[in-house]
Amino acid sequence: MAINWFPGHMHKARKEIKKIMPQMDLIIEVLDARLPFSSENPLVPNLRGDTPVIKVLNKRDLADPAITAQWQQYLEQERGVRAITLTHNQRQEALDILRLAGEMTAGHDRQKSALRVMILGIPNVGKSTLINTLAGRPVAKTGNEPAVTKAQQVIKLPDNVLLYDTPGFLWPKLSPEACGYRLAVSGAIRSAVIDFEDVALFAADYLLQTYPQVVTERYGIERMPADGVALMDAIAERRRFFARGGIPDLHKVAEVLLNEFRTGKLGAISLETPAMVEAEARELSAQQDSREAAKRNRRQDTGSQRQT
Repeated sequence: MAINWFPGHMHKARKEIKKIMPQMDLIIEVLDARLPFSSENPLVPNLRGDTPVIKVLNKRDLADPAITAQWQQYLEQERGVRAITLTHNQRQEALDILRLAGEMTAGHDRQKSALRVMILGIPNVGKSTLINTLAGRPVAKTGNEPAVTKAQQVIKLPDNVLLYDTPGFLWPKLSPEACGYRLAVSGAIRSAVIDFEDVALFAADYLLQTYPQVVTERYGIERMPADGVALMDAIAERRRFFARGGIPDLHKVAEVLLNEFRTGKLGAISLETPAMVEAEARELSAQQDSREAAKRNRRQDTGSQRQT
């Protein structure tokens, strides 16, 4: 599945972020705890320089706690990065982010100048809700649909902190391909631009491999399905989701499966681990090396033909 979802306001946001990020004293990046790598902004490591970063693994309650702990340790291997977890309705935990920000910028004199903090987060990750909590008032629009925030704004916080809010956006190329699927499963990409059944099949295959007991118990399936398609068929049978002629209604199955994952009804589930994404990165690098080698061979062959 190739996802190319890059509306005009997101292109504008990307340019704005590249322009102002070097001026920031601290960066707060809100990630989805279920998919920290796929929900990460690739601009941050390339542009931040020595600017400290707080990675907030949001929606902690929906993620596998053991895997979230692995991600915290993994992310903090990068210089100047601290990783913390967060869940909704935990105001004190959210306010602890500002305390941590103070620790990480201890050399900054706020009597002389405001502490400039940029907050980033892809669509539907909970960034606006966190901003409202930090501000103690509704200053950012919130919603369950991706891309609610459309324009940059600067919010004044206590203790002379200026919070630069940016629109949530996805980068043009989602790579490796599995990142696009995981983002779609999480709800970060608008339903209108994805194939619901294709995304649900990806989720079904993953859940069957990684959390087989969770899905079989949730849907009352006695025999372990052979693959994702068989799992979706089994869910259709158990839930009586049939179209005309008794054909399994896989679109209805897809809606239920994705909704129950997103709302936590399936339990605390993570979509990726550090080991998984490292293996994907190695595979992607090997594929790129292979393509480059093939290009070089074609150029050499073309050169040889010209000489003869």
